[in-house]
Amino acid sequence: MQDLKIALLQFDQVWENKRANWDKIEKLLQEFESGDLLILPEMFDTGFSMNTALAEDWGKENSSLCFLNKLASQYHCAIYTSCMVKENGSFINRGVFIKSNGAFEVYDKRKGFGLGGEDLYFRSGSSETIVDFKGWKLNLQICYDLRFPELIRNRIIHERPAYDVLIYVANWPEKRVEHWKTLLKARAIENQCFVLGVNRIGRDGNSLNYSGDSIVYDALGNNLVGTEPKERLIYTILNYNELNNIRTSLPFLKDL
Repeated sequence: MQDLKIALLQFDQVWENKRANWDKIEKLLQEFESGDLLILPEMFDTGFSMNTALAEDWGKENSSLCFLNKLASQYHCAIYTSCMVKENGSFINRGVFIKSNGAFEVYDKRKGFGLGGEDLYFRSGSSETIVDFKGWKLNLQICYDLRFPELIRNRIIHERPAYDVLIYVANWPEKRVEHWKTLLKARAIENQCFVLGVNRIGRDGNSLNYSGDSIVYDALGNNLVGTEPKERLIYTILNYNELNNIRTSLPFLKDL
């Protein structure tokens, strides 16, 4: 199976301003090298806001989806992030995985962040989404989902693990960033998979500070990239043979 080249875009999101965030993303991506998958933070074009007036109806005309589609086509890569949308009278924090040909899959965040009131505004999802991408199985997650390992316990299905990569897009405050790093590492070790965590930096409209700490762990819990609190593209290569060797030498998943 081919390696996956991943790019994590860590940036300071402009509070509740879609156009400003689109412009910033396009500027930062001027330095984008070729890659298979680009990952942006949670609610990429608004920040983690409860202002549901910013949510557009879900569909092909949704401006956030159109922007992501344009980027995926322009850079010939898949993209994963989340945005707020409106569907059937409810508001949703929706993960979007879009390919360069415009095909997409969605994941609705299952755990609303009660401390921030998210559960009062947004409808929770009810199921996981595992995307088949270039032979890899990618499990899509969003921020607060990270605290609930029962949602994503890996398991053997038809003699192979259900997924190979967990992806968390987030707006995770600096004051709890040690939780962020520790939980991501734990998810990698217990599920014997790569874990990608993409977080924002800067200060949001609720006066919360963010240090980024976007990170990649392998199945042994080793950090594959450094962490710096600045706007930047972070690159990593996921090697399936290395992952398979870990799973073969330490066959823990079969004991579930």
